[in-house]
Amino acid sequence: MPDRSSVDHELQKLDRESLEEHTEETRATETDMANTDRYERQPLTGGESGQAEGKDRSTTGLNRRTVRKLDTILLPFLALLFLLNSLDKSNIGNAETAGFTYDTGLSRQDVHTSMGVFFFVFVALQPVGAALGRRFGMRRYVPACMSLWGLSTILHIYVRKKWHLILLRVMIATLEAGFYPTAVSYMSLFYTKFEFATRLGFFYGMTAVAGVVGGVLSWAVFSEFPGHDDDPAAPEVPPSIRRATGSTGWKSWEVLFLIEGCVTMTVALIGFLWLPRSADSAWFLTSEERVWAESRMRADTYPDEVEGEQAHESNTDSVLRHDYDADARPLDGRADDTADEMHERLLDEEDPLSPSRRERRKSTISAISVTRDSGLSRHDIVSAFFNYKIWHLLVCNVLSAIPATAFGVLLPILVKELSPSLNLSPAASNLLSAPPFAFGAIVLFIFVAWSDRARIRLVPIIWGLFLLLVGLTLTVLAPIDNYWLRYFSLCVLLSGSFIASPLTVAWLANNTPEQGKRAILLGINGWGNLAGVFVSILFTPADKEAGYVRSFSILLVCVLASLAGFAAFRFLIVRENRWRRDVLRGWSNEEKEREELLGDVPAPDDFRMRVARSTGLLKLARKAGLEEGRKGDERLTFRYDL
Repeated sequence: MPDRSSVDHELQKLDRESLEEHTEETRATETDMANTDRYERQPLTGGESGQAEGKDRSTTGLNRRTVRKLDTILLPFLALLFLLNSLDKSNIGNAETAGFTYDTGLSRQDVHTSMGVFFFVFVALQPVGAALGRRFGMRRYVPACMSLWGLSTILHIYVRKKWHLILLRVMIATLEAGFYPTAVSYMSLFYTKFEFATRLGFFYGMTAVAGVVGGVLSWAVFSEFPGHDDDPAAPEVPPSIRRATGSTGWKSWEVLFLIEGCVTMTVALIGFLWLPRSADSAWFLTSEERVWAESRMRADTYPDEVEGEQAHESNTDSVLRHDYDADARPLDGRADDTADEMHERLLDEEDPLSPSRRERRKSTISAISVTRDSGLSRHDIVSAFFNYKIWHLLVCNVLSAIPATAFGVLLPILVKELSPSLNLSPAASNLLSAPPFAFGAIVLFIFVAWSDRARIRLVPIIWGLFLLLVGLTLTVLAPIDNYWLRYFSLCVLLSGSFIASPLTVAWLANNTPEQGKRAILLGINGWGNLAGVFVSILFTPADKEAGYVRSFSILLVCVLASLAGFAAFRFLIVRENRWRRDVLRGWSNEEKEREELLGDVPAPDDFRMRVARSTGLLKLARKAGLEEGRKGDERLTFRYDL
């Protein structure tokens, strides 16, 4: 009787032969498919041509209908949520122009202090909020948080002391912290790579639109409910002075907080019913459109695997698969974990590349949705924090986000005080804050459309920062007493202020196939709101008389450094792609296929592994998948988009 080792040797030999035959068949099939690719297809004859054209038209029509429904039902509602998010974050600036600190007995510096505390808490809790959003899902987490921060907005009516204001701003910061990364991660589950930036631009553009809406709404409210501070010459009141005991009636800023808070709470309650959990459960799609919405996202997320499956299956409508990640089980200990573990043990008994194991992976994992809005693994968290790209982008993002963050809150105040010699009423200063935001929104939409059409992200970011630099330079050089020239400079400045952030997010989302890791990366990227802390330090009442020239000069240096940082990042990504291509040249086809499937082919250490070895973090680096078990963008067969 042959011993076990000889049997194992024969089985492995058969598996290798099977794999070689399978690889040759795949190459032949892929060659045939390439010759009949739908974009470069040679003319067919007779019924074949009619069937192919009919199928293409059917698929194109189905895709168009699906995307149209996403664009008209889901995207506008998400944009409305972000609009309200931005309004509730920045309305303190509008309220201040109408005498908020005068009526409450606070000082202007108290507003700046509360803003600094707000952004500190907001930044610190971004990854936590992103993780909670991924854990509980967009459909439940965001509407619940919105309801509470809407209530906190209304409670500003009762502010009488400094700690009241700081407490409310901390509450709003805590509740808003996870909104942006959760919403963006959720949106990336419905739109393919090069549909995403345009939609993200529309979504993020609500920051600028909020400035327009907030300015016009404040103008309307302040015109209807004029306050004592409509006298532009009214002096700032010391903190010791409180509202008169016998004062009655609604103050204009109270009406503003009440309107915005009530609208936020109402829309949040609708969100519980409006937002679908995933594409394959969207209430506004037909059953056929749901299947297509799921399939097209799987094809976009795992294109190499989908091509391999199409080469083996004639039924192009079959459910597309993606790699099984044994570590990607949810942290909430759901019941299906046991089944996952049993399945993985069965797979471990076989050779990883055996045909039977490959087929089991395909048939088992095809049932998992790639558009589900919840689910997080420990690997997602560890690998996200070991990703050097996010830390490089974070520094660039902080520096580039200072102008947008500053003007999102302070523009009504800056417009009023840009030229100390020109006195503007609260209503007029809020109305004048709308055009710069409108310019910012329009230019943003142009840039993100260019980014999607050209399929690039980093070059539009660099040009947007250049436009921002032009506006900052004009603002610094313009004479302080020339108000309208400085106002025009603000319009140019705002035109370039909103471009870098959404395209940075689009780059991260496009280049992170794993949804859980993507959510954490977007949460870390949210630390870019640290810019708000710097804003509270830069734009102080002490610079008012000088027209904030010093503040704008510091902004100019920060944006210049950010532009250099993004240019360096593009260079690093090009070099990373070249290094991976050079490594793959030395590999056999079997090694390339194994890396694509399992990510465990021995490879030269990159600088992260060298740092991990020298600092004693090797075990943690291995958990992040840097040495073996690489996933998603860590696999050396992955190429980063620019």
